[in-house]
Amino acid sequence: MRLFILPLLILFSNLDVAAQHSYCKWNDFYKRTDYFDKNGKLEGWSKYNDFYKRTDYFDKDGKLVRYEQNNDFYKRTDTKDSKGKLESTKSYNDFYKREEIKDANGKIVSYQKWNDFYKRYDVFDKNNHLVGFYKYNDFYKRWEYHEK
Repeated sequence: MRLFILPLLILFSNLDVAAQHSYCKWNDFYKRTDYFDKNGKLEGWSKYNDFYKRTDYFDKDGKLVRYEQNNDFYKRTDTKDSKGKLESTKSYNDFYKREEIKDANGKIVSYQKWNDFYKRYDVFDKNNHLVGFYKYNDFYKRWEYHEK
């Protein structure tokens, strides 16, 4: 009997290691992407701004927090705070086949890479340690972020 219970305890203890941290889902009514915490509480949303040709990010109260805009000259996406100050950049590295996120000074903060085996985007910190992953949930039709 103990031989049967021990593997079950190990299995169930390992399931909690990559617990869902947050998720986002397209809101067809408002034509925006809504972001939720693990309990389903709205944290904020993003919406494309046709006038400025950028994606605006809002908190749960509707206040502009940051925005992303394509920078065609440097072939990257710039993320700026609500006042227009550069926070980070996002660009694809063809050599390593990954999307790198750099701070305002140009130092790599993190990167994400497609994992063909698990069909997900693995997220790594600057020291190449796996910190989480994004995976599409077909049942709920949403992207979920799982923290390690």
